[in-house]
Amino acid sequence: MNVNDDLDKLIENLPFFLQEYLTQHVNKDKLIEIVLDLGRRPEARFVTGNEYLSQKIISWQDIDYMTKQISKFSNENRAGIERTLHRISCIRNRQFLIHGLTCRVGRAVFGTISVVRDLLESEKSILILGKPGVGKTTIIREIARVLADELEKRVVIIDTSNEIAGDSDIPHSGIGRARRMQVAKTEYQHQIMIEAVENHMPQVIIIDEIGTELEVLAARTIAEKGVQLVGTTHGNCLENLIKNPPLADLIGGIQYVTLSDDEAKRRGTQKSILERKAYPAFEIIIEINSQNSWTIHEDVKHSVDLFLRGNFTIGQTRQFYLSEKIKLKSKRFQTYNASLFHKKKNITNSSSLLLNNWVLVNQAKDEKLLKLKLKKLFIYSYSLSNNLLKEVLLKMGFKFVLTNEIRKASLIIGLKKCLKRNVQLLGFAKQRNIPIYSINQVNFYQLNRLVQFFYF
Repeated sequence: MNVNDDLDKLIENLPFFLQEYLTQHVNKDKLIEIVLDLGRRPEARFVTGNEYLSQKIISWQDIDYMTKQISKFSNENRAGIERTLHRISCIRNRQFLIHGLTCRVGRAVFGTISVVRDLLESEKSILILGKPGVGKTTIIREIARVLADELEKRVVIIDTSNEIAGDSDIPHSGIGRARRMQVAKTEYQHQIMIEAVENHMPQVIIIDEIGTELEVLAARTIAEKGVQLVGTTHGNCLENLIKNPPLADLIGGIQYVTLSDDEAKRRGTQKSILERKAYPAFEIIIEINSQNSWTIHEDVKHSVDLFLRGNFTIGQTRQFYLSEKIKLKSKRFQTYNASLFHKKKNITNSSSLLLNNWVLVNQAKDEKLLKLKLKKLFIYSYSLSNNLLKEVLLKMGFKFVLTNEIRKASLIIGLKKCLKRNVQLLGFAKQRNIPIYSINQVNFYQLNRLVQFFYF
């Protein structure tokens, strides 16, 4: 993965006694933020832990020196460094004097979203969940670049805090060809979201940190206009979102429904139950568990319904490794109708059954996948990009050979409309008992789904 952090530009604005120390620090590429508080020792926070940078105590002069080096603080007490992604936040006293600074390191990391590239190509709206500092902003910055540059979409970023594209009128190169709209005040974010759709004809809207009811309403309005949304919000998992009233409308909203006596008896539940009241604004949810482990809910509507009925839902877990290999630990939601509407004590008993069964299912899939991976596939591709097919197969870990001789092929993969026209090819494949797999469109998403079909 490529990383552009412009760290030297941040270090240049620090007090002199800190510059040399940080420049030579062995873990400076893992630096998250620098904390400067009046009357305390300066502290650096790394991925590996925290450490003091000096024995010297931060003085008023140090705070004043640094505030003069950077741009003016906004109403949200945030500032930035021109043409970088770094963010400086200040703490003020009762007299509105600055006595503390938090310098967060901003990085444009290229290649981080290869694990969910197929979801981007599906053109569905995606909501990213994660606790503060887990890297949500970095992820949507890379998503904006991929959508704009590689998938050639018209992308508009609503950059309220200037964290996505930097604190400058010229956006950072990390967003590629995507356009950026700045927001004067946080409370105007929902207005700018609607304005972007009405004035600039985007295919994709990128929103960071959806947090108010007005922003949620604006997101629903945009989704109903047919524009793809990619947004972030705070929360560890889907359950947090369901239990958060202001944000629940993002996944369809929750309402109480009173059932008739007969219907309640049939379902084996109480007369008053919780149900989803509308279609979700976001069709896919990504939970950021860690930097290399994400949980995917590919059908939010189904996941929410299962949760409200008291059932367990299992999303797809994707793990990304430095070798650029992706591991998919699960694929489908597991439903158990027997425990669907039971009381909580019965659900607890079914959890062990669910987990045990899930292990058995995964073991069976792993054995089948292992046998398939040990066998070399001879693939004849028809009307497809060989490079794209190679990329998909390599990520799934298959041994394969792309052959131009159909006689040697163990399977044929091609574009559906082109295969239909080639009667000779179809006849030869039928004669030799060579299986044919077809896709409707030539893209990563379709090919990835097809390859998964081999063993799921």
